Amino acid sequence: MLILVDSKPAKMNLPKQLSTHFRTFYTGGNYTGVNLKDSMEGVTWQQATTSIFNCNTIAVLIYHMNYYVRLVTKVLQGHPLEGSDKYAFDAPPVQSAEDWEQLKNSVFTEAENIARIIEQLPPEKLDEIFHDERYGNYYRNLQGIVEHNNYHLGQISLLKKIMTQVPANPNIPVQTK
Repeated sequence: MLILVDSKPAKMNLPKQLSTHFRTFYTGGNYTGVNLKDSMEGVTWQQATTSIFNCNTIAVLIYHMNYYVRLVTKVLQGHPLEGSDKYAFDAPPVQSAEDWEQLKNSVFTEAENIARIIEQLPPEKLDEIFHDERYGNYYRNLQGIVEHNNYHLGQISLLKKIMTQVPANPNIPVQTK
């Protein structure tokens, strides 16, 4: 005998979904199957600071991605939005393996921090204006960070692939920054 129960499907917890989306970008399990942790595996500090075809370095891209995470985290903690796109690529110099590890560790620590904060947001907060109407709502900004980071992760993946070809092709312009 089939018993029908009058119930509604569980409502999706959007902040929890966003925090999961954030975490999986960094550590895996996302739809694309590509994540930052695995992509950084085996990248030396020398590779991270090598510019190919005059592109941004991997270290600069990692810093740039995390720049917006830091800004938005502060807003989520109740602070004013203080930052500017013009500073988003001003990465500190990476001159050693220790510097590189420190940069990577700060990125993953700050990513987990914002994921925890997002997870605790009341769902209605996502509809609120983020700092100023020109920035849209909180949802747009949080989802936008993940989209933005995936864009740069694609660049990082391509730079890594190109670097494997550098020794075999002296025509590839390389510059350590």
